[in-house]
Amino acid sequence: MKKIEAIIREEKLEPVRKALEEHGYFGMTVTEVCGRGRQKGIPLQWRVGEYRVDLLPKLKIEVVVLDEDLSKVVHAIASRARTGEMGDGKIFIIPVENAVRVRTGEEGMNAI
Repeated sequence: MKKIEAIIREEKLEPVRKALEEHGYFGMTVTEVCGRGRQKGIPLQWRVGEYRVDLLPKLKIEVVVLDEDLSKVVHAIASRARTGEMGDGKIFIIPVENAVRVRTGEEGMNAI
């Protein structure tokens, strides 16, 4: 099992959510986050002049997938989240040793 952490633009949540559902993954955690990458924020104009917003609002989607589904799920997230502009986000893949469904005690792939 692998945990996918995808940092995406806020407006791309719905297309990414639908892509995950199309691949059979309905459970996910979505967190509001803020950060920056190579774009180093964005410059904005205000009355007194230009200023830079360094930390931009993003969403982090976390989902645990089976090893055999990893490639297609990562591709689905990337293709639905992509705009082609700086700030589209990142996808991180982390190994998962085990999972336990609290309600039933099921473990491993049965728990996801």
